[in-house]
Amino acid sequence: MLPPTGEVFVGDTFRPAADATVSVFDHGLLYGDGIFEGIRAYSGLVFKLDRHVDRLFDSARAIRLDMPYSRSEVAALVLEACRRNAIVDGYVRLVVTRGPGDLTLDPRSCARGVMTIIARPAAALARHRDARKPAIVVTSSFRRPAADALCPSIKSLNYLNNVLARIEANDRGADEALLLDSSGYVAEGTADNIFIVTDRGLATPPTISTLKGITRETMFEIASEIGLAREERLLTLYDVWTAREVFLCGTFAEIVPVGTVDGRAIGNGAPGPTTMRVMAAYERIVRSMGTPIDQAMAGSTTVGYRV
Repeated sequence: MLPPTGEVFVGDTFRPAADATVSVFDHGLLYGDGIFEGIRAYSGLVFKLDRHVDRLFDSARAIRLDMPYSRSEVAALVLEACRRNAIVDGYVRLVVTRGPGDLTLDPRSCARGVMTIIARPAAALARHRDARKPAIVVTSSFRRPAADALCPSIKSLNYLNNVLARIEANDRGADEALLLDSSGYVAEGTADNIFIVTDRGLATPPTISTLKGITRETMFEIASEIGLAREERLLTLYDVWTAREVFLCGTFAEIVPVGTVDGRAIGNGAPGPTTMRVMAAYERIVRSMGTPIDQAMAGSTTVGYRV
């Protein structure tokens, strides 16, 4: 693994990546007490930056985490992180933890949240699988936590459930694992939402036990644009196994056509025509709209960080 390069924002300042650290007493490390967002930049534009920032603040409200910066300051810092790391096409990881505190679950021991922003160029994602190659998917034996145990709409640092499913996929020689909810209905992948192509258009599970994905929302926009009906409904494994086409989508994964699920070929095992149309539309949209990275930092004199 290559040593980290570039600059990372941590706490209240940008630091060389090799020196970017958090306290061992941070409750994000000790208890997974924190939230995050994954954001993409394409052709010098940060895609749906405001939407990602809004979802971050929604997650913060849900876990009663006081954000250390305002919405406009967070957006400005994301753009600054992209500039400092010469991002044209890349990925941004935005993390906010409860901050350092005592060795207790009680969040009252944490004085202030800590925000970290990591911006990596597209070249740094090269080890990620080819998104246009049909994926091998298996159903995990692990279930998504019930909504009354850990609400899936909160994009929290509690990802052990997903990690265990990811390990299971690795052990079985698969590219991704599909998780079911506590009732046995299809939920999502370890880091992506799932869509199936039916004779009516696109269908995807409701967000009862899945993340309200921003790429998922974009699929709805694309469906309307290219004349596809779309629906949210409960899906069984039978629906997935017998679907005309299946694809996964997420900010990091983008759109991944699925070739097989549990050893069953989806269609003829190759990316289907509807999936290819969706992929082409997605590529066009993400490269034509977004917040310019090189725009002046709005209210930069009021952003409370050290340079």
